[in-house]
Amino acid sequence: MNIDITVPELQERLLRDSKTIAVVGLSPKEHRDSYQVASYLQAQGYRIIPVNPAAREILGETSYPDLASVPGPVDLVDVFRRSELVPPVVEQAVQIGAKAVWLQDGIVNEAAAARGRSAGLEVVMDDCTMRSHRRLKRAGRLA
Repeated sequence: MNIDITVPELQERLLRDSKTIAVVGLSPKEHRDSYQVASYLQAQGYRIIPVNPAAREILGETSYPDLASVPGPVDLVDVFRRSELVPPVVEQAVQIGAKAVWLQDGIVNEAAAARGRSAGLEVVMDDCTMRSHRRLKRAGRLA
């Protein structure tokens, strides 16, 4: 990753270039933030892959128990898990060859972020993919 890139530039590039987003911790409950964010992203044209071991299907897509079980490539791993549960998610993201990990609002794990970056992942922490997408779309930076 270019160390001179700003977080907004990174977010824009990730949201512009990603096509497949695995959502770790995606709830099948419509009132949950993870569901709302994933539903929004799906409506914007992204392929959403639910990762939740307790669900078989969410948003009309097959749900997988973990990232290692996801068939095919993943561009972005969007994480809705508590900060202390992030390290194994980042490790699996590295193992499957994901390009980036995005930790949602309130989720920060510096050690996991450092591990991801050292393995070539781009990392965003403590921000919402939906809010960032809406902001960039309003600014005319995303279609």
